[in-house]
Amino acid sequence: MSEVVRTEGVLKVFNNAGNRVTAVNGVSISVESGRLTVLRGKSGSGKTTLINLIGTLDRPDRGKIRVCGEDITSMSGAECEKLRRSRISFIFQSVALYGDMTAFENVEFAMRIAGVRHRACARRAEECLEMVGLADRMKHIPQELSGGEQQRVAIARAIAHRPALVLADEPTSQLDTSMGLHVIKLFLTLAETEGITFIMSSHDPEIVDVAHRVYTLKDGELSDEL
Repeated sequence: MSEVVRTEGVLKVFNNAGNRVTAVNGVSISVESGRLTVLRGKSGSGKTTLINLIGTLDRPDRGKIRVCGEDITSMSGAECEKLRRSRISFIFQSVALYGDMTAFENVEFAMRIAGVRHRACARRAEECLEMVGLADRMKHIPQELSGGEQQRVAIARAIAHRPALVLADEPTSQLDTSMGLHVIKLFLTLAETEGITFIMSSHDPEIVDVAHRVYTLKDGELSDEL
């Protein structure tokens, strides 16, 4: 099984009102393809910072990060943007769907931004919404969908252009436990059927239990604590 992400001794320090805050301190992880990896930890443990670093939304102060075989720490801003558009997708706590677009239009529009040919967009949008169980809700706008359904639209949007890696920052935090587990099982299914690698952050023990691999973070460092 190939390696999609590797971090080596990654350090990230922020200046907060003149104080140095070490958000990620010497973190080394390995993430295999087609697997669901969870970053576990309390608020402030460094989970979101690590996701942003892997997703090229920020740069480490020290250490190396490889994504899809590329050393992203040596890439230019333009090269990072190209990698994000073609190989990486994001799912956030706030689903951030376009309120005046239907579920179908939200997914199709995201593919156009990613550079997918117009003719292929409609077919793939329908396919992805069917994968997440929303075949009968494609024409509904976000306010007509439940929180769980909106999150599933966000998932369909994230996988539509067939990325190698999906980064999900607390994607179930706004959902009840039952719906949260449904979303995670969907990740597992998509990892198996589509070959997509998922890295997500969570502090929910029930969700963590179903992941292929779990890394626990505490005060920016890897920890053995459960």
